[in-house]
Amino acid sequence: MSEPKTDKPRVPAVEGWFTMSEPPALLGTRCVQCSTIFFPRETVACRNPACRSTAFTDHELSRRGKLWSYTTAHYQPPPPFIADDPFVPYSIAVVELEAEKMTVLGQVPTSVPAESLVVGMEMELVIDRLYEDEQNEYVVWKWQPVASSATENGGAR
Repeated sequence: MSEPKTDKPRVPAVEGWFTMSEPPALLGTRCVQCSTIFFPRETVACRNPACRSTAFTDHELSRRGKLWSYTTAHYQPPPPFIADDPFVPYSIAVVELEAEKMTVLGQVPTSVPAESLVVGMEMELVIDRLYEDEQNEYVVWKWQPVASSATENGGAR
């Protein structure tokens, strides 16, 4: 987690786009007829121009993928974006999902320096703070580098 812990309730900044469970997952849909997967979810009509289906099933997307590209936002986006004061630059990652081979954008936790990002590295989905108000901590999905097995096991021995 890139931000200090808070006792405020954690609330999705965007309802229905991801789970709050451990491990988290992005929520998409799969067309029943052509099997095309969509994120964000589709509920009206298949976006595949060769398909006319209106039937979908829920689909949890891969939690891992490869860093396809990234950039760092050094300026504060205009409203309605809510930023901390003072503004802290953050990186935005484009990750190609393992199974679906589709790309999904997401912020990178501010605790991850942009200099540590390398195209092709393995990334994983995490839920992290976007902003908070007096009542809630609003969270979104973010992409962070997968920890090495040595780090996951408490360091090299």
